[in-house]
Amino acid sequence: MADNLPSEFDVVVIGTGLPESIVAAACARSGQRVLHVDSRNYYGGNWASFSFSGLLSWIKENQQNTDIKDECEDWRKLILENEEVISLNKKDKTIQHVEAFCFGDQDAGEDVEEAGALARLPVFGASAAEEVSEEPEKECSPLESAVPGAENGESEKAMSMDPSSAAIGNVLETNSENESSHNTSSGESNLELGKTEAVHSEVSAQEPKKITYSQIVREGRRFNIDLVSKLLYSRGLLIELLIKSNVSRYAEFKNATRILAFREGKVEQVPCSRADVFNSKQLAMVEKRMLMKFLTFCLEYEQHPDEYQDYKNSTFAQFLKTRKLTPSLQHFILHSIAMVSENDCNTLEGLQATRKFLQCLGRYGNTPFLFPLYGQGEIPQCFCRMCAVFGGIYCLRHSVQCLVVDKESGRCKAVVDHFGQRISANYFIVEDSYLSESVCVNVCYRQLSRAVLITDQSVLKTDSEQQVSILTVPPVALGQPAVCVIELCSSTMTCMKDTYLVHLTCPSTKTAREDLEPVVQKLFSINAETEKDTENEQLEKPRVLWAVYFNMRDSSGIDRNSYNGLPSNVYVCSGPDSALGNDCAVKQAETIFKEMFPTEEFCPAPPNPEDIIYDEDEIASEETGFNNSPETKPESSLQESSSRGSTDVKEHIEE
Repeated sequence: MADNLPSEFDVVVIGTGLPESIVAAACARSGQRVLHVDSRNYYGGNWASFSFSGLLSWIKENQQNTDIKDECEDWRKLILENEEVISLNKKDKTIQHVEAFCFGDQDAGEDVEEAGALARLPVFGASAAEEVSEEPEKECSPLESAVPGAENGESEKAMSMDPSSAAIGNVLETNSENESSHNTSSGESNLELGKTEAVHSEVSAQEPKKITYSQIVREGRRFNIDLVSKLLYSRGLLIELLIKSNVSRYAEFKNATRILAFREGKVEQVPCSRADVFNSKQLAMVEKRMLMKFLTFCLEYEQHPDEYQDYKNSTFAQFLKTRKLTPSLQHFILHSIAMVSENDCNTLEGLQATRKFLQCLGRYGNTPFLFPLYGQGEIPQCFCRMCAVFGGIYCLRHSVQCLVVDKESGRCKAVVDHFGQRISANYFIVEDSYLSESVCVNVCYRQLSRAVLITDQSVLKTDSEQQVSILTVPPVALGQPAVCVIELCSSTMTCMKDTYLVHLTCPSTKTAREDLEPVVQKLFSINAETEKDTENEQLEKPRVLWAVYFNMRDSSGIDRNSYNGLPSNVYVCSGPDSALGNDCAVKQAETIFKEMFPTEEFCPAPPNPEDIIYDEDEIASEETGFNNSPETKPESSLQESSSRGSTDVKEHIEE
């Protein structure tokens, strides 16, 4: 591989997380030569999605403390006298306190193989012992963790050095091939799935199915489990970027169907649209009028500064008490609409959050949120495809030993990879997790507490099983953070039939298990037998079949000057932050791109096919039938829906 890799690029990107992938796509779109590498054997970094057995491999890898040795020990011979090096991490240290539990019937699940699994791919730099996997499958590779049709072999194309020839055509083909592997695609097939499962729910309501651990392992490829849990605001920066760049055509989305609240020990649905408010049986008529009046004020609060000026230094919770709202309305607005902290959010921040929620309502559905089918890990891959279309070169399982810095100018000149090849470039983008401790000695990181559960029922049963729900659980005790809960159904293509995938997230105060287990116990049963509420024998808690807890580093919002000795042409991208949306990643990517190329447009729409000018060699090769250019065909494919603009996203949503 190293022999064929060019030695000069305009931009080298290390790490395939969301912000790095957006920057890579923007650079390639503007005509830059881009090399995008990652030492992992899957796309996305801490934004990735895994099949169930892929997640088990990830858990095992993060529970091991073994160091990775250099494969090429003589790379220092490539460093000249007037140069110095900044070493990069060989092992990701952003994940801590990983604990996994199986609460369901284990019935010898360890002897069951995942259907359709392949041999695990070795990780460069791993020892021989580490390369032998106990799992009879491969760890999530580029298009296998979240992309439809991965088990049919498309992943091998994306893992090649230059996947641009497969970036569009084959990706689109996987959507149709996916019908056989996932039993569903988009549009009519998803609607049929919803009808089928709705009928099934009526039958299973009387006799709930008992899901065993071996079933979960066997159906492991039905799972697409995100390391980070987020939703897309329908008018957020990421949706606007997906539409503007036409990257939206590479993904499919499902509307989040319910906003839930946890109050007085019970889960209930929150009315957010005008129709929901007036159809709600939870609110009295007086409360409905109060709520509509307040929400109308929030939409245009800047025009009425006299109504909130006196409370600028107060918390949003204190401001709500002055608005003559009932306790239930205050709870709904604070935790389920604004979704802000009761103690730390001031009035202005609360009003801004409420307005953002309201402005996103109704664009694509009854809630402000969208969720990408096959998981959040799809989104970084979508931007990687765009980069590949415009000539970007991709190398997974390709670690970088160091950055080479010119002593005189203080600028980074090159990188040295694990093959000992020196690769020069003008700009370098590095994911924070690759930076060594000496560079990050002055950096103070925050942590996220994460839990992922596989359950057998929804936290709030309705006539339809196919619900995508978001629930904010208020702090269990003073000083504790609120917990964001996102529950995904099988039609999101993230879990097997008759199960739900539940993500819990909050800023860390202790280990993830200590932070989140009290909330899990409030909402779910972790016993073998389903618990019943003491006050209402009919109210059964969903049963947790399997769970994993872990802490993830939050490297967002760090000032560039905090990094020690970072060259001016090296830019750092952070991992996931604690916010529900993705605005931080998009802002970060755009800021980095503008600093590098201030005169270039950030991720413009692709050109119309009739505007593409081919050189004489390409025209001649087309006439002879031997045109192998990876750029002509994808660009024309990209334009099939360019005139549709924002309707691309809308057409991919399952109502």
